[in-house]
Amino acid sequence: MAAAATLDGMSPIPTRQESAPTRRSSSEIRRVTDDAFAAEVLESGTPVLVDFTAAWCPPCRVMKPVLVELAAEREDLKVVQLDVDADQRTAAEYGVLSMPTFILFKDGREVQRLVGARPKRRLEAELAPWV
Repeated sequence: MAAAATLDGMSPIPTRQESAPTRRSSSEIRRVTDDAFAAEVLESGTPVLVDFTAAWCPPCRVMKPVLVELAAEREDLKVVQLDVDADQRTAAEYGVLSMPTFILFKDGREVQRLVGARPKRRLEAELAPWV
């Protein structure tokens, strides 16, 4: 803890609390590109939740920890992110116009589409019929 200058015989005065070291989650969300989309998503033997995201999108940033947690907890679901600015072809092919858009693919086809940020519990409930 950092401290301000002390007077003789007095204890240090805390000025701010040191933040704990930032830890990266053991389960990062894999990024997928236009070129890898078919292999990573459409040909996957596991259902895949694709987060169509953008760096400039505040609701997308809010969803990242939810998705990291979901990916870490679910072995029956693969979670990937596709940057709509860098990989516009796939976003256009699936008609993604709003971010975040979540598309769940199972056996190579779209089975669920969700648009907008949501709490983890709601996201899990909406995905439950498919995974």
